[in-house]
Amino acid sequence: MRIPTIALIVLEFRLLWKKRLHHYLPNMKIATRVLIMFCVAVGIIFMSVYQPEHFFGMEYEVRVINGFSNNSSLPLVIWCISQQDGDMGGRALQEGDDFGWRLKTNIWGNSHYLCTLKWDAKRRSFDAFKVPRDSQRCAPLKKCSWLVKEDGFYFSSDEVNWKKDFSWY
Repeated sequence: MRIPTIALIVLEFRLLWKKRLHHYLPNMKIATRVLIMFCVAVGIIFMSVYQPEHFFGMEYEVRVINGFSNNSSLPLVIWCISQQDGDMGGRALQEGDDFGWRLKTNIWGNSHYLCTLKWDAKRRSFDAFKVPRDSQRCAPLKKCSWLVKEDGFYFSSDEVNWKKDFSWY
């Protein structure tokens, strides 16, 4: 019985592969680990030097302003929470008052600040700051401001140009 030439070549190649690879495999594993660690280290150094705001977090200022024109007897009540800072407490804002804070985004880019506002019979929860939405629109001043009025919520990154973002309902 004659064994086909290709089968002999494959068999010989497999034996040679096992015999030679057996001696070099442990060294290749170490070399691969060293290469991976080197690449990760270079990536971390690159991020911290060239893009430190993404690695160490970007700092933003958030403000919620009571923009009602005639509510001196009835305050705007605001209560905010976040994943990073937890319960930030509540405030009763009179006409023109504001509630503001500074935040630093985390490395995962999922910083989220949720506020609930109540005025008279109206009640609304909204995202005061959320990285995917606000990291670009609050630039370049890193300022996110909300003006709350009778007809809805207005956003501005410079507190000069306000744009209605949504209504109370």
